[in-house]
Amino acid sequence: MGNKKGFHHIKGISITVITDNYYDSLRPDPPCGRRFRASPGSPIHAEHGLSFYIDVVSEGGVHNFMFDYGIDPAGIINNMKVIGLNPAKIEAMVLSHGHFDHWGGLRGLLSYIETSNPGREIPLFVGKNCFSHRFSIRPGSKDLIDLGELRKETIEQSGRFRVIETEEPEEILKGVYITGRIERTTEYEKVPDNLLVERGGRIEQDYFDEELAVFSVLENKGLVIISGCAHAGIVNTVRYIKQLTGIKKVHAIIGGFHLINAPTDFIKRTIYDIKEIEPDYIIPMHCTGFEAIVSFAHTMPDKFILNTAGTTYTFS
Repeated sequence: MGNKKGFHHIKGISITVITDNYYDSLRPDPPCGRRFRASPGSPIHAEHGLSFYIDVVSEGGVHNFMFDYGIDPAGIINNMKVIGLNPAKIEAMVLSHGHFDHWGGLRGLLSYIETSNPGREIPLFVGKNCFSHRFSIRPGSKDLIDLGELRKETIEQSGRFRVIETEEPEEILKGVYITGRIERTTEYEKVPDNLLVERGGRIEQDYFDEELAVFSVLENKGLVIISGCAHAGIVNTVRYIKQLTGIKKVHAIIGGFHLINAPTDFIKRTIYDIKEIEPDYIIPMHCTGFEAIVSFAHTMPDKFILNTAGTTYTFS
């Protein structure tokens, strides 16, 4: 399999999707996990947002962290309670990028974690320039939509959470890595020009240089890659992690691929390149978009899994 830079391998990883855009209580379990089954008194919340709770088994034992936090703190906290996720176990947190559908639930969640997890300082890893004011323009419109901004002082005000800004790859827990800035090598994976950011008092196109993905090297299986939105391009993201680690085999790619409203040719080229990578599992979510999700299902039927909020994927 190869491991040119000494990345620690893990023995197993369980990824619980706290929230995503879609929920269906009647779908059968995926081959690598189980779905949450709603029942009277335990509803699950779905939204246009994404959040993960992740358990990793490595030589140092079991480690727990969270990646992204959806929009609605009440919905995120409800889902954690009904799924049975324990905030007292959280050792680290990661935010993929500065869009509100990934940090909107964070402020309320921090209070919930603080009361459930007393005493321990928890690091929150973000990319440089994550704390910027974001805007967008809907396709076919000229109206500027204010997407808000997350403030560093909001996170650190209680003294329990410490923000760590980085541009470099970093091991955040034993066997758990963040990418740092993702190199962009494909010529077609461009950030849509309707996504904007305020820089120096001017509103300009946003290139999401701060966006992070999370990855681990699963013993004897290959890379497990978790994406928030992949504004840098999901193919760029996977290729960069392969280059960084020296590991060719990809076991699973899971998360948002940001192909919503993408041209048909863009979607086709992305799926072609992902198919060439030959992951064992491809699990698109959130901002991937209906058309791209359907195309993945048709093109890679033996690899594709349709995600539903509350699902736990276990790879070992």
